[in-house]
Amino acid sequence: MTSSPWGGSDGNDTGGGNRNAPTDFIVSTTHHIDGRPVQKYLGVVTGEVIVGANLFRDIFASIRDIVGGRAGAYEEVLARAREDALAEMRQRAAMLGANAVIGVDLDYQVIGSKGSMLMVSATGTAIWA
Repeated sequence: MTSSPWGGSDGNDTGGGNRNAPTDFIVSTTHHIDGRPVQKYLGVVTGEVIVGANLFRDIFASIRDIVGGRAGAYEEVLARAREDALAEMRQRAAMLGANAVIGVDLDYQVIGSKGSMLMVSATGTAIWA
């Protein structure tokens, strides 16, 4: 899978998301898209992913590739959680008839009684541009 410059799929995406979404679906942290004025605001959309304690324990137990203070396996899980949250947000936007999401914000929060889970959420405004 390769990504477009705007965070969408190039059409070769095989995981998650709306397979009927246009291949030029735009996801942006800005509140406007140059050359594509907002035609219609469709509402706030979110995507959330929660990574549980077992996954963290497994990661820490198997970390052998720490180079320069970085934990590659841990970073991969965080990257996957972020991409899954963004894909869920795009799917919900496409279900509203959007072709873009603007004002995207990513949040990471430790949750659970002992801080044993991590929630990644992506929030933005679904639009037709």
